[in-house]
Amino acid sequence: MINFRSAVASSLKLLFFTSLLPPLVAICCAPLAAQGQDDVVVTDISLVQLNVGVVDREGRSIIHLSQNDFAVYEDGVKQAILHFEPTAAPFSLVLMLDTSGSTVNFRQQLKQAAWRFLDALSPEDRVEVIQFNAKVKALANFSSDRKKTAYAIEIADGAGETHLYDALKYALRELEKVGQGRKAIVVLTDGLDTQMRNADRASASKAQANEAAAAAINPAASAALNSVLNTADRQGVTIYPIALPSGDPTRLPLPDPVITAIYTAARNRLQTLADRTGGRLNEIHRLEEMARLYAEVAADLRSLYTVAYQARGDRPRG
Repeated sequence: MINFRSAVASSLKLLFFTSLLPPLVAICCAPLAAQGQDDVVVTDISLVQLNVGVVDREGRSIIHLSQNDFAVYEDGVKQAILHFEPTAAPFSLVLMLDTSGSTVNFRQQLKQAAWRFLDALSPEDRVEVIQFNAKVKALANFSSDRKKTAYAIEIADGAGETHLYDALKYALRELEKVGQGRKAIVVLTDGLDTQMRNADRASASKAQANEAAAAAINPAASAALNSVLNTADRQGVTIYPIALPSGDPTRLPLPDPVITAIYTAARNRLQTLADRTGGRLNEIHRLEEMARLYAEVAADLRSLYTVAYQARGDRPRG
């Protein structure tokens, strides 16, 4: 059996097939887990770009497929694949580093893990480094020069608030400038965006009972989150959050219901970023795991195919 993991660049219902192994296996890829089997979603995206991972029955990545091994069906109608890139094609990748106050005590470990990540990338991958706290700053523009990128990681510094979603929007704007091609964001963060945290606290504090605090926060209702998701969909950007233990809701020293609800909502949003874009949420339980998780993300990027087609509703008529 062949399984698929896909970043769907629109809210369309799609079927994927491969001719590599009989029998043919189909999977329905819908980016929103809450959608029902027969939901119909309208999109205005003209070019749908999909980053697709393929694994065998043992979970091992299959990395040598060609365009002829894929077929895309939209609403039951086979679509022409307009663009295909194999797993070896280079990425334009934004490496985002959380330099807010919560990361000050292990900043050097953070940098060492990020350097290991650079070593695990393909030499042709172009990397931009962005740091964020209360401000968002590009430390190095897209380049395959690893010395330049490593130096940018070395000078990353700062403290203060965490403006994660402003930083993600900035990264997506940077990726849009590079045009077509494979794109990804790898972001190290605890996920606790300061502005969202304040809004979540206000919502949870209004709950009549402590048990209702979690229910008072709807993580998916965030306008900032949905703005990032929609832009990532349009560009076909895969997002890999690497979640720091400081944002883990199960490790709070004082599990106050309101605080637990805020931390849980933040972690759920990171999960949504990964699920919707075809990435994977990597949770750090011990700081020593950072370098290994970065290496796993690099390996995961090397297992993705890119497939693009034109959405049926956006084709010229006549």
